[in-house]
Amino acid sequence: MSQSFHGRTNRRRHEPLVDALPEYFTYRDDGCEVSPSCLGCPLPRCKYDDPGGFYREQRRERDREVLSFRGRTGASVVQLARRFGVSTRTIQRILATGEDASPQGTATEARHSVNGQ
Repeated sequence: MSQSFHGRTNRRRHEPLVDALPEYFTYRDDGCEVSPSCLGCPLPRCKYDDPGGFYREQRRERDREVLSFRGRTGASVVQLARRFGVSTRTIQRILATGEDASPQGTATEARHSVNGQ
C-alpha cells in the first residue's frame, strides 16, 4: 500500500483496514517458557507485562531451594554456589535474608540484643 498526497492509503475497497478490525488479524498464542499457551497460563499477570515480577518469583523459588538444601545437608557456601550455579556472594545474601526470615528471630534482633539497643 502506498500513501497518497492527503495521507490516505491507496487500497482496494475489499481489503480490510488492518488496524480497524482486529478480527482480521491472526493472533498467535505461542505462550512462553511458563506455559505453552497464554490462555492456559497459571501466572496471575503475564511475564511480558511485568518481566521483573517473573524473574523475581524465579529468584524466590531458587532462594527457597537453597535454604532448604542447606537445612537438609549443611552444605558450605562454596558447595551451594557450585550446585545452584551462582556466586558465593549470592549464596551469602540468600543465607542472610533467610536468617532474617527465620522463626527463631531475626539476625537484626540478635545484633540489637547483643549491642544492648
